[in-house]
Amino acid sequence: MKILEDRIRQDGTILPGNVLKVDNFLNHQVDPQLMDQLGAEFARQFADAGITKVLTVESSGIAPAVMAALHLGVPMIFARKHKSLTLTDHLYTAKVYSYTKQVNNDISIDRRFLDPDDKVLIIDDFLANGQAVQGLLDIAESANIKVAGVGVVIEKRFQKGHQLVTDAGIPLVALASIAAFENGTVTFAQD
Repeated sequence: MKILEDRIRQDGTILPGNVLKVDNFLNHQVDPQLMDQLGAEFARQFADAGITKVLTVESSGIAPAVMAALHLGVPMIFARKHKSLTLTDHLYTAKVYSYTKQVNNDISIDRRFLDPDDKVLIIDDFLANGQAVQGLLDIAESANIKVAGVGVVIEKRFQKGHQLVTDAGIPLVALASIAAFENGTVTFAQD
């Protein structure tokens, strides 16, 4: 998606450890007009997949996921990373490691929000090593629901997440696919 690639080139910063910082439009400050365009593109790509719900992990996946859900006309559910007084029992859970935060999280979704008839679209901000997506795939398997696809705003194709999703036979849409970081610049994959 050219508008996203241009925004990454303009506002993204490459940090040590192959980390791309895009906190001025995606995962700290959010550009709502851009999120609307991303959500519309995810909805277009998965329009015929029979999606009943969109799943993501808090917090950076929420903005693109809610816009995709809006354009698809379905609910959005986010897996929580922290337990609360209102979220204690009857949960689907999975373990997820965050590379950028260097922590393990137990993510959870209340069982009331997933039905065996659901066909879900997983949306996230980044796909690098695939830990967040794997956690949501684990929850989907526990809930016995079908995953119709995975949509990510930005993937780092040179890391293992892309292969994890495609090896599972799940359709993957990455709106911006990075082949490499070279000499302080982003090189996008040409599909």
